[in-house]
Amino acid sequence: MSKELLLEIGTEEMPALLLPGAIDDLRKLAESELNTARLSYENLRIGSTPRRLTLMVEGLSEKQAESVREVRGPRADKAFDAEGRPTKAVQGFARSQGVSLDELVTREVGGHTYIFASIREEGQPTIQVLPDVLRRIITGMPFPRSMRWGYSEIRFIRPIRWIVALFDGEVIPLEIENVTSGDLTYGHRFLHPEAIKVSGIDDYIEKLRQAYVIVDVQERREWIWEQVRRVAENQGGTVLEDDELLEEVTFLVEYPTAFAGTFSSDYLNIPPEVLVTTMKEHQRYFPVVDNQGKLMPVFIGVRNGTSDNIQVVAEGNQRVLKARLEDAYFFYREDTKEPLESKVKLLDNVIYQARLGTIGEKTRRLQNLSVFIAGELGFEQIEQTNRAALLCKADLETSMVYEFPELQGIMGRNYALLDGEDPVVAQAIFEHYLPRFAGDELPVTPPGIALSLAEKFDNLVGNFAIGVRPTGSQDPYALRRQALGIVAIILSSKLELDLEQVIRRSYREFTARLDLDEEETVSSVMDFIRLRLRGVLQDEGIPYDILDAVINLDTSQLLLISERARALTEIKEQAYFEDLMVAFNRPFNLSRKEGGRLVRPELFEDQAEQELYEATARLNQELPGYLNRREYSAYCEKLAAMRPCLDKFFDRVMVMVEDDQIRENRLALLKQVVQMFLNFADFSKLVV
Repeated sequence: MSKELLLEIGTEEMPALLLPGAIDDLRKLAESELNTARLSYENLRIGSTPRRLTLMVEGLSEKQAESVREVRGPRADKAFDAEGRPTKAVQGFARSQGVSLDELVTREVGGHTYIFASIREEGQPTIQVLPDVLRRIITGMPFPRSMRWGYSEIRFIRPIRWIVALFDGEVIPLEIENVTSGDLTYGHRFLHPEAIKVSGIDDYIEKLRQAYVIVDVQERREWIWEQVRRVAENQGGTVLEDDELLEEVTFLVEYPTAFAGTFSSDYLNIPPEVLVTTMKEHQRYFPVVDNQGKLMPVFIGVRNGTSDNIQVVAEGNQRVLKARLEDAYFFYREDTKEPLESKVKLLDNVIYQARLGTIGEKTRRLQNLSVFIAGELGFEQIEQTNRAALLCKADLETSMVYEFPELQGIMGRNYALLDGEDPVVAQAIFEHYLPRFAGDELPVTPPGIALSLAEKFDNLVGNFAIGVRPTGSQDPYALRRQALGIVAIILSSKLELDLEQVIRRSYREFTARLDLDEEETVSSVMDFIRLRLRGVLQDEGIPYDILDAVINLDTSQLLLISERARALTEIKEQAYFEDLMVAFNRPFNLSRKEGGRLVRPELFEDQAEQELYEATARLNQELPGYLNRREYSAYCEKLAAMRPCLDKFFDRVMVMVEDDQIRENRLALLKQVVQMFLNFADFSKLVV
């Protein structure tokens, strides 16, 4: 007969941003501990609010499953003497395992026969096992930030105030520091502070609901979104969708009630990004837009409580937001008193990196490098690129970005437009930070693309050259994100850019003393970017053996590597692929042996050698055109067509003859054949 388990860990208010991870960790830990304890169950759910983490297990078995384990003893030849009598070694082993000699069995392991004892353990009642299981779950939670309180030894995300631990209504005896488990939980801190006695999962959920706590996370999220949308519609607008904000608000409240607030329309003169950031990041409000997508002087907040006195709550929030917006308006007016360019000279006083100089020096490097990249890509807007590079960091010296760092680039674009700069320049200032995170938008204007790439190469090259690179989970300068950004921009815009030349140019822009020389830096940065490219292509479903075959091609153009990976994936499905691999494998296996590089036709002894030599010469003239035109399937089909010629060669010619000159000449011919394959990909890496 199955029963249910309820575990609630009641705490002080937990940080909203850490709760999604805590829920996942609790689920994984509970699943692992229950499986380790041999306790089967039908369903496992996690509930959470700012003051509690709840484990709900349905269909939990009444007792552990039986365990059968085998223990290896002495070798069989040491277990019995010449007359077949058990030795002291095997007798002692049997006693130690609590079995009779008749119950011992033999097994062969690693070429030797050993004595084994099969140990059966009866399952214990679940109620007896659960205290240790729950203790390990609670103390094993791996929070990124945890704390100790009072004289306690354990660490948890916040101080534990109560524990509910029930197995089918019966209290599971458990004590964590000075907190003893029981059947009492607590509702909303202010609306229902009294203790509530619960008997099971359904009773727990319903009584908490009556005590103004919605413990189911998904239900609370849907309730919030429904209320927010309805309140916005009542105000004549719609809410800007924001999953991150919705999730954070979900974990900030236990009993949500949405309300509308307003602010003066005068503040709409501030750039909308400032208003949205102020509302979302500082106050956790949902901005409201009209049917044309323009911001309205309305916001939607979510209260942790009922609708009682909701107008008073709205007015209080309006006063708080007004103070925030007044600050932003002041910063905006102060920043626009002088043109953005006036801030550029101030960047020489701002340190970028202790060993790599100031932001002003970085700006001058970006000017030179972005213009170089624009030229390499054939972009025409060189002047706009140079101008955007000059201004791209200037907003770091504005009051608005000082107060709201997340607006860097955004305010630079707005201030540049106010100054009458070319809109292309203004957009490039914004785009040079893109992408800011996984899935973010990418730069699309030519100056924006060139400047964004220059920014990322400068970051990578400078840090790698002074020995600063990611290690394990440590990446303080977000260099992995920089490299992923380069990969995303190049693949998305299909840019034919020689990364090696860009890295060299970037290296030469630094005037600081660097630890690595140019060659070491180029090699390290290229390997780092290739590794990010491999990860991106693998996420797209490209098989690992295809990636092994192309990732180290003798090219520093990521687009070529990507195109060949996709082409080779399709080529593996073609009818001629078997002939292609046969034509490659035997020459490859033989040509790895020592042999000359120069083929001497005068040493040929068989017509098959001459025919293979002529076929190879024709293909060496013809195939480069296919590569240049990206006709990869046709390239490989031509190579596959060599199989009859190669079959004839191997049928009539012995390669590894005793004559050194003849052998080396034939190996050199095969090396030429193999090189045509390797010019496209390393087929030896493919799994067939």
